[in-house]
Amino acid sequence: MSIVALGRFQFAMTTIYHYFFVPFSIGTGLVVAIMETMYVITKKDEYLKMTKFWGNIFLLSFAVGVVTGIIQEFQFGMNWSAYSRFVGDIFGAPLAVEALLAFFMESTFLGLWIFTWKMVSPKLHVTFMWIVTLASSLSALWILAANSFMQHPTGYTIKNGHAVMTSFSALLKNPQLWYEFGHVIAAAIVTGGIIITGLSAFQLLKKKEGNPDFYKKSMHIGLLVALFGSIAVLTAGDLQMKALVKEQPMKFAATEGLYKNSGDPASWTLVAWANENGHKRVWGIEVPYVLSILAYDEPSGSVKGMNAINKQLVKEYGNRNYYPPVNTLFWSFRIMAGFGTLMLLVSLLGLFFTRKKNQLLYRQKWMLWILGLCTFTPFLANTTGWLVTELGRYPWTVYGLFTIKQSISPNVSVASLLISNTVYFLLFTGIGATMISLVVRELKKGPDYEEKLDEEEKRAAKIDPFDKEAFE
Repeated sequence: MSIVALGRFQFAMTTIYHYFFVPFSIGTGLVVAIMETMYVITKKDEYLKMTKFWGNIFLLSFAVGVVTGIIQEFQFGMNWSAYSRFVGDIFGAPLAVEALLAFFMESTFLGLWIFTWKMVSPKLHVTFMWIVTLASSLSALWILAANSFMQHPTGYTIKNGHAVMTSFSALLKNPQLWYEFGHVIAAAIVTGGIIITGLSAFQLLKKKEGNPDFYKKSMHIGLLVALFGSIAVLTAGDLQMKALVKEQPMKFAATEGLYKNSGDPASWTLVAWANENGHKRVWGIEVPYVLSILAYDEPSGSVKGMNAINKQLVKEYGNRNYYPPVNTLFWSFRIMAGFGTLMLLVSLLGLFFTRKKNQLLYRQKWMLWILGLCTFTPFLANTTGWLVTELGRYPWTVYGLFTIKQSISPNVSVASLLISNTVYFLLFTGIGATMISLVVRELKKGPDYEEKLDEEEKRAAKIDPFDKEAFE
């Protein structure tokens, strides 16, 4: 119940809630852009229906993402003012560009996309959606530029106890930025594809569903997007983890549960449990050679353990505890990698069992249930991946420069944090419940709802306001 622990819990809670909707909106936005592009190319109305139907769910995720993002920003001033002062000169530029350029471009063209269906040509209209998709990715880029500085500080000097930017280009050339950006965008693509696939599967499970072909085609597009994203996310994740061997060896060792230096070749630990207070592994199951292959792309090479790395960090930065929460990192990494692999397999098998010659998946309810339940897997994978990224940096907020204890606001109390934690938890729970209910409502409306509205509008426009029908 310390101030630091409560402040960390609150920041984790607000970040996780917000991060539910970031890859959700980026990924579904991309799928909607693809669907509308197919409509422009083929002129088939079914793709227009898909665009409008799934576009409504994308809009819900976008709106909730904005709200949760605004709430998250309060954290910097409320609980982490010392941290804000330390990195303010660094973060000011990328976050200003994100707000004034990327987000404004995103919201402006999203407004044009929403309100100009009958006012501009289909080609121009789909261009609006692609600009929204690009702007969403740029928004993520600038935010990750700030986060990558926390992971691997570059282009700065220390003046009067604060980090001062010396090179904006160095911030953009930070290799950590591009590892993170590739990983996050690839994860967003998977998220969008899996959500469309999973929700389509749930709709196909309904006995009275009157648009099976609509959801089958939606599912096919979702599976293709998810397959592409799964391959990309595994590639980006592999590159990012290899970089950690040199840049943040303690984080890498923690994700593998290594307290002692590994042998050569290094064995990969499948499952394990650690005694964090005693700094030793209690038990584990190892697979020979695999860690060397994962770390160095060859069946040889050793990996430093946390005990040896901790001694190095004590010599370099002073006497403090540099061990991160090992069990949390170890299992978070495996949950992330496991669900990532699962989504790749589901995408491959889903496409195989829905091919024209043998559409077995549509006839087997248990297969549809698996796809439906997979709707929730990207949220778990994204969350655990972000926990690895942030918790693995312990005890630093800015790696090697500023610690968590130094970052907390000097004027907050346990009582104020307990109250704000409770308020935020209830607020986010309400927002989450509202989001789920609205998505369910859109699914119940079905793909023909927009068409019915258009017909009613046309009918209403033809009625003379003085006719008897106008009052019925």
